[in-house]
Amino acid sequence: MPVLEGLWGPDLRMRDSGIGVGVEVGVCPEETPRSPVWGPLRMPPVTCGGLSLALELPALIRQLRAAWRARRGGPLDPERSPTSTWVAEEEVEEMKHDLEDTSPHLEADGTLNTGHAGVLLVERRGSYPLIDLRILKTSAQQGEVESGTRRKVKRLLSFQRYCHASRLLVPQTPGSLHLLDDDYLGQAAHMLSKVGTWNFDIFLFDRLTNGNSLVTLMCHLFNVYGLIHHFELDMVKLHRFLGMVQEDYHSQNPYHNAVHAADVTQAMYCYLKEPKLAEQLSPLDVFLGLMAAAAHDVDHPGVNQPFLIKTRHHLASLYQNTSVLESHHWRSTVGMLRESGLLSHLPVDMSQDMEQQLGSLILATDISRQNEFLSTFREHLDNQDLDLQLTSHRHFILQIALKCADVCNPCRVWELSRQWSERVCEEFYRQGDLERKFDLEISPLCNQQADSVPAIQSGFISYIVEPLFEEWQRFTESSLLSQTMMGHLHRNKARWSRLRYERTHSETHSHAEEPEEGEGGGREDGEDIP
Repeated sequence: MPVLEGLWGPDLRMRDSGIGVGVEVGVCPEETPRSPVWGPLRMPPVTCGGLSLALELPALIRQLRAAWRARRGGPLDPERSPTSTWVAEEEVEEMKHDLEDTSPHLEADGTLNTGHAGVLLVERRGSYPLIDLRILKTSAQQGEVESGTRRKVKRLLSFQRYCHASRLLVPQTPGSLHLLDDDYLGQAAHMLSKVGTWNFDIFLFDRLTNGNSLVTLMCHLFNVYGLIHHFELDMVKLHRFLGMVQEDYHSQNPYHNAVHAADVTQAMYCYLKEPKLAEQLSPLDVFLGLMAAAAHDVDHPGVNQPFLIKTRHHLASLYQNTSVLESHHWRSTVGMLRESGLLSHLPVDMSQDMEQQLGSLILATDISRQNEFLSTFREHLDNQDLDLQLTSHRHFILQIALKCADVCNPCRVWELSRQWSERVCEEFYRQGDLERKFDLEISPLCNQQADSVPAIQSGFISYIVEPLFEEWQRFTESSLLSQTMMGHLHRNKARWSRLRYERTHSETHSHAEEPEEGEGGGREDGEDIP
């Protein structure tokens, strides 16, 4: 199996060559390959304004606080008394004004404007800036921008990401208080009693929980499996972590949002209950499976990897154009785990091991590695050599289960499947509109004039979903759930094909009539078109 070399440069090499045989993630050059002990999580060195930004958020915050205290002539002590919270607010406001005064941004006409960059600062609260048109370095829009200006914009984005995104610099705004009446709470509780059924309506559940479907679902499933007691988790820290994950999904994304994460988590729960798998899973397997499902797309920007690469976004640079989004989802999850302190009571080697295994699961959702995983899965099934008593084989099946959960929308009932299909296509079209606006090459499937929803879904089902779920059905030995999913899949595929046919022939009919109407003979020819 091919080994991914140089995923994060000389400071971190990720090796995932043990799929189906053993899992190795985060092996560094100085470590012995296939070592049973994973090294600590390492990140490439990044510097900004003289500060070492190793992507370790707590340490970074201490550096920022010390730097700003030094600038203000205050003490360098990292601790702050409870009565001095207003100082942090004042510092943040001062930083914000400085950035607003000095930060250029790209206007639609290609000119650099220096007067309104502060708008971005109040719009994002995630772990990195929203896709910023200031960093589109296309000659058609921006022309030749001096290297000094580029460095200034890059420095601004880094500063925004680590300063204004941090929840430790400013007082926290309370999250949703779940202000629901008893009827809604009762309906949500009733739905949770049926959370293991395949026709679970996640859209309705999200409305009943006041937009807190992910947090509510995860807390329920952790209780169902007894994970809170088993890992001795602090409920306050758990709720804080889940709230951070839910908030870092972009609600403005039509598809990659917290509802999608909740839907994938519910599907993952159904797969974990499969008879062939349920009896073999350990509490750690269940914990990792649910956590990876909940956080697998956290902080997704609503555009794909090719868009980040061709706009030279800093994430593409950081992860060297390889599994860019998946790597970011994983690192964001690790940052929130450490910031919330959810696993701080566990031994260091155990918590690091869990972080690495989460990374292996989340990185498996990279669609560009679909054939790699599918061929390995098929080979195991052909050879009948999967042994779920082995930790590495169970981990591989968790990777496959997460991949299935991530693309399971065509296997849902039509009413749910159609909504997801329209949402993901809307997100594609938004990216295409953005690319068209800035004279970029429009990515495949993102051209609304050329790529219809039925055409996109027909291809997606035929080339991605159907082959994967056929092998999953072989693994589960045609369980009741697999039969149900495959039935929905075939019916939905036929329906999309029919809609595609009707759309194509409707357009053909229209084009055929147009030249005839001018001659007055369109009626007879039109009658022959089905």
